[in-house]
Amino acid sequence: MKKLLVIASLFIAHCSLFSSVAAAQPYAYRIAKLKYNGGGDWYANKTALPNLIKFANQQLRMNIFPEEDIVEVGSPDLFSYPFVHMTGHGNVSFSDAEVQNMRRYLMSGGFFHVDDNYGLDKFIRREMKRVFPELSFVELPFSHPIYNQKFKFPNGLPKVHEHDGKAAQGFGLIYQGRLVCFYSYECDLGNGWEDQAVYNDPESVRQSALRMGANLLQYATTIAN
Repeated sequence: MKKLLVIASLFIAHCSLFSSVAAAQPYAYRIAKLKYNGGGDWYANKTALPNLIKFANQQLRMNIFPEEDIVEVGSPDLFSYPFVHMTGHGNVSFSDAEVQNMRRYLMSGGFFHVDDNYGLDKFIRREMKRVFPELSFVELPFSHPIYNQKFKFPNGLPKVHEHDGKAAQGFGLIYQGRLVCFYSYECDLGNGWEDQAVYNDPESVRQSALRMGANLLQYATTIAN
């Protein structure tokens, strides 16, 4: 009986040590979803970023914290994230202070991914023009590094959902030679990151979307910085 108690005690101690080490595991990055005003559903695609993080950690060994954070446009916490993702279907409205905060974030090395979930286009173009009045979105060539990270996309963005039946396009804001904002349009990239049960997309489509998302993360945390 005494021997069994000793073995049990050692097992419990081992489990406690393992739990402590796991809890203390350092992560290289945390990434965030942008919370904005205006009435648009900033909270859409609830399973998208966690799935993308899991994929990037497995495929690229990126060691990103497994859950997304939520960050507001005007928060000083914005500067804590090398990659901020935004989605939604409707109106977007930045205050003057938020415009300045976003501009400082992008000028100081941040990377902003805007994913049009259908209906976002005219609003995000308007607000980002306020952030960078001197810049306009330009369509990126398929030779751009963002399409040529770990995964190759010789024809640009994958098409996940139809929207208006237009070709998927990737636009960028380029500040002093650096891509600071990538805008995926007519693509529904984030929908492709969702749990399979959400849209029942073919696995090949989901994998293409996750690979492109992993490219964005890799670009944002290496080349863009």
